[in-house]
Amino acid sequence: MKRSIIILAATVALASCGGGNADNTNNTPAQLDSLKGVRSELDKKIAKLEAQILKDNPEEAVPVSIKKLQPEDFKSYIDVQAAVSGDENVLATPQAPGVISAVHVKSGQKVSKGQTLATLDAASVEQQVKAQEAQLTLAKQYYDKLSRLWQENIGSEIKVLEAKANYESAQKQYEALQAQRNMYRIIAPISGTVDAVSVKVGDATGPGMRGIRVVSMSKLKVQTTLGENYIGKVQTGDPVILEFSETGVTLEKKLSYVSQSVDEISRAFNVEVWLGSRNDVRPNMSCKMKILSYKNDEALTIPVAAIQNTANGEMVYVVRDGKAMSIVVKTGRIANGNAEVKEGLSAGDEVIIEGYAEVDNGRAVEIL
Repeated sequence: MKRSIIILAATVALASCGGGNADNTNNTPAQLDSLKGVRSELDKKIAKLEAQILKDNPEEAVPVSIKKLQPEDFKSYIDVQAAVSGDENVLATPQAPGVISAVHVKSGQKVSKGQTLATLDAASVEQQVKAQEAQLTLAKQYYDKLSRLWQENIGSEIKVLEAKANYESAQKQYEALQAQRNMYRIIAPISGTVDAVSVKVGDATGPGMRGIRVVSMSKLKVQTTLGENYIGKVQTGDPVILEFSETGVTLEKKLSYVSQSVDEISRAFNVEVWLGSRNDVRPNMSCKMKILSYKNDEALTIPVAAIQNTANGEMVYVVRDGKAMSIVVKTGRIANGNAEVKEGLSAGDEVIIEGYAEVDNGRAVEIL
């Protein structure tokens, strides 16, 4: 009723101001000033009346949830996919081409350096080895016999020296044939575990072709690459979290190696984390590598979802005296859905994190 009276009074006032000179069609400065004065008085009365109405009939408070700001740890990570590899991960192949005649190991078997993993058909070389072995035995016996006789001053020293030279020559030829025979074997170049056997009896293979992979489980590492925009932002020794989603294993390590050069094609550089020997990690497993790039032990943080972008910048609502108040803030880094607050808020402020879409500046709120 009161609002209707005020509006009616305004209508009468405007009519009286505009009807003083019906024949004057020009809006003179005097008339304009008069109308502005009337409008100013009306605005004051309307505002007073609205305040009285709000007092008599208060708005229903909007239920909200808040976060009371307190200094806390804030960490920002560089997340990237990585893979496990062995520092000693070798594909063993024969030194000479041939056909596999026997495979002596299977996947998962532990082997020692120098152990024969598979044998190739080398019948012709085997025959030469046996023939040379007989010659070596004969040469040794002849040399030993002449040596014993010469010790008793029987025989000729020249004959003894000739026998010795023949024996040593036969021995070198025998060793050469043995080395040639070994070229027809797949030999473990390192001690480790057989990771894969890609040959079977009857397969033809040769140097650099199919063979048997051996991995040293005592020298595992996690490798990945980072874009050149991270150069200077990560250093050897930076804390790292490795998350193996398939097994649920999480490891806290440090960067062991950071390349100082960028690949000219990929525009990326390598980083590594040494693991050493582990039973819960295997070569070629994938994982998420999280490199700590920023840390603040006394940070004020708010959920990113609670931040609204306005013409004046980023804004959040806080609760002051039971009402919502908009505050312009300046944020820094973002991690795990939270933003670091650089300016605008202080410890103890109650930031509305749920229900903010339903409130306006000055609206009464109820904290749940």
